[in-house]
Parts: sequence; structure tokens; C-alpha cells
Amino acid sequence: MTVVGPFGLSVRDQALEADVQAGLAAVEEGLLEATKSEVPFITEAAQHLVRAGGKRFRPLLVMLAAQFGDPYAPGVVPSAVVVELTHLATLYHDDVMDEADVRRGVASANQRWGNSVAVLTGDFLFARASHTLADLGPEAVRIQAEAFERLVTGQILETAGPSDGRDPVDHYLEVLAGKTGSLVAVACRFGAMMSGADETVVDVLTQYGERLGVAFQLADDVLDIASESTESGKTPGTDLREGIPTLPVLRLRERVERLGLAEDVALCELLDSDLTDDARHAEALSRLRSHPALEQARRDTVRYAKEARAALAPLPECDAKASLVELCDLVVHRAG
Repeated sequence: MTVVGPFGLSVRDQALEADVQAGLAAVEEGLLEATKSEVPFITEAAQHLVRAGGKRFRPLLVMLAAQFGDPYAPGVVPSAVVVELTHLATLYHDDVMDEADVRRGVASANQRWGNSVAVLTGDFLFARASHTLADLGPEAVRIQAEAFERLVTGQILETAGPSDGRDPVDHYLEVLAGKTGSLVAVACRFGAMMSGADETVVDVLTQYGERLGVAFQLADDVLDIASESTESGKTPGTDLREGIPTLPVLRLRERVERLGLAEDVALCELLDSDLTDDARHAEALSRLRSHPALEQARRDTVRYAKEARAALAPLPECDAKASLVELCDLVVHRAG
């Protein structure tokens, strides 16, 4: 049994382990090649987050999904590179929007070179992803375009906030399905599709990816409050400081609406204050870490992970399926 990929995923089958490791190594080479430019500064900026590492969660899903067809098919690795390049590009843009200082344990691109370079580097990565995608055929281009539209729509919806009368939690879960679920779903879909898997298998894995992606982001929401920076690779409470209402905060506000407890009202008032002040930020983090709203967010994470696991039921029993099931457990484990 060997540990591969993110979160300590254990692969018990030697052939599957070899396929996954070889695939991820090829993806890493593909990422470095795709981020090269004739301009050395662009190469440095574009490879900044590639070389910082990361979980490579989406490429891992491509490799596991490809096991339901021919994992050596020529489109598998390039499709994983496309998905990861797209993800990396969004991180450059996210860090500008969040004014983040740290990403993957290193200085964020915007902190190191400024917002303009960070935004343009993200654009460069999108362009390189599109270049690779063009070789995978018009259907792949359409799938990626639809996912990218959903991703951007999710970001816009998050920025705009819920419409009048819309439940904030439902709105937020819709945001996550677009921002995160869409691209994780594409990772699973590309892996199965490029390997030539049956269409019903492609559909099952796409549904699995969407639910797993939401669970993954909900676990990140919990970690943003509950973890130390050494665990998450970025500054804890970044979303909190920027006033971005992640699920633990939304569950707190929901509780205030329902129960109106004085201590909950006081915590909401603290969250609505200027959290760029380090003392107030630290107090808000401390109080949220011990609040029932954080536990509710953990339960929400578990629910989506269970839905992802249930989506896999129609697939034949095999080591790849067992690994996909284990990923559901590991995503939940991240959230405590």
C-alpha cells in the first residue's frame, strides 16, 4: 500500500499505483512545459505556483477516472494539464480579489509582483490551457468552455450576493457548485471521456466530481477557520478578514435569525467590524473555532461527501472505484 496524491490517498493495487504515479509525473512535466515562455519573467511568474507544489487533486481525479477506460490513451495527460492550468489561473485571480499574501506556503504572485502581473499571469495560463485543449477536439473545448462559464458565473454570484428573498446558504452552495464543483466535475469527465469509457460511466463520474468538488471547498471553508497556516498553506481567516461569507459564517447568521442568542449577535457584530485589525481578527477566529456553526459546516461537508460516494454506486467494483470512495473520506477528514 502506497500513499499517492493529496491527503494521503492509499492505493493498494500496484498496477493502479504505477499508472497514477506515472500519470501525475507526466502532468507535472506538462505543466512546466505549458508554462514556459520566451520571456524569462513570464516563465518565472507562470511557474510560481506550479513549483510551489499543491495537492494536484484534479489531475489525480483525471487519472483515476481514466481507469474505467484506457488509462494510456493519448488525451488523458493533456486533459489533466488543461484542468490544472485552469485551476492555477483562477488562483492567481482569486489572490488578487482576496488581497491574499500567501498561497501554497509561498508569497502570492500579487504580493510578490503586484496585482497587474498576477492578473495577466492568470490570463497567460488560461491561454496556454486553451492551446492544449484545442488538440483534444471540439467536444473537449465545449465542455471546458461550459465549465469555465459556470466557474466565472459562480464568482460573479459570490461577489453580487444572494438576491432578495434567496436563502443565503442555498445561494452559497450554488456559488460553490459553479466555482469549484464545475472544474472538479470536468476533471472526472475528461479522465473518463479521454480514456474511451462508456457514456454512462462518464456521466456517473461527472456527477461524483461535482459533489466531491463542493465537499472539497466546504472542507476548505472549515480549514480557513479551524487550521493553522502550516496546515492549509495560506493565511488562516483570509476569507474572514475580507468579509467573504463562507459557510461557517452563514450558518452563524442563520442561527442568529432562528434563535437570536445574545452571544451569537455579538459575534456577528464582531464579524461585521473591521477585521483588518489583527486583534479583532484573532478574536473572531477564536470564537468561531469553538462555535456550533463550525460543526454545522463540518456536517454539511460530510453530507456532500456522502452524496459523492453514493453517486459511484453504479460503477463496477475495482481498485480505482475504491480510491474514489476513499477520497470522499479524506476530504471529510480534512474538515476534522
